Amino acid sequence: MGLEEKLPSGVLLTTVEKVVNWTRKSSLWPATFGLACCAIEMMATGAGRYDLARFGMEVFRASPRQADLMIVAGRVSQKMAPVLRQIYDQMPEPRWVLSMGVCASSGGMFNNYAVVQGVDHIVPVDMYLPGCPPRPEMLMDAILKLHHKIMNEPLGDRRARHLEQARQEGRTRDLLVEMPSTVRADKNLRRAYEEAAAQGRTGQFAIEQRDGNVVLPEQLGRVAR
Repeated sequence: MGLEEKLPSGVLLTTVEKVVNWTRKSSLWPATFGLACCAIEMMATGAGRYDLARFGMEVFRASPRQADLMIVAGRVSQKMAPVLRQIYDQMPEPRWVLSMGVCASSGGMFNNYAVVQGVDHIVPVDMYLPGCPPRPEMLMDAILKLHHKIMNEPLGDRRARHLEQARQEGRTRDLLVEMPSTVRADKNLRRAYEEAAAQGRTGQFAIEQRDGNVVLPEQLGRVAR
C-alpha cells in the first residue's frame, strides 16, 4: 500500500508548521554524550538489533554544533556540570534534552555532594526516562514521545500565545501521549482512544486492547457505594 493509494487525486494539503516539525522530528542527530552505565544501553539502542536508523537517528555526532538532541545517559557530577552546559550552549536551535535514567533525572542512589540531583538544574529537559538503567525499548519509547512533542511544538509567537491560553483554559491535549499507529489506522479505535484520552484513561484503554481486566470509572463508583 503506497501513499498514492491514499491520495487518489494526487493532492496533499498541509501547513508549513507541520512540514517543518515533521522534518525536525524525522532527522534528530543525538550528541555523543555518555556519562555512566546508561550509555551502554544507549549504544545498544543504536546497534543493529534495535536500529535507531529507522527513525533517522543513526548519526551520533561528535560535535555539538552538528547535534540537536542531547541524551544525558548517566549521573552528572558537579565537575561535569559546567562541561555539559557548555556543550548544550554550543548546540544549534532548536535543541532538545532527554534525561536517560534515574541518576540523570534525580541523582538516583547518589544522594551526595558530588552528584547533581537532576540534570534539569543545569539544562532544560524535554523528556524524562526512568529506570536504572532503562532498557533500549524504553529509550526508543521516550524518543517516540519526544517525536510527538516536537510535532506539536508551535512556530511563531502568535500560536504560542494561543496554546498558552488554551492550556490555561484546560482545552489542550496531552502532548506526551502518542496515539499508537495501529489505533490511528482504525476509525473506531481512534474515536475510542480520543474519548479515553479526554477522560485521562489511555492506560486503561491499552489494557482493554490486550483483553486484560480493567476497572471502569462507573465500576469504581459501585465499589465505593
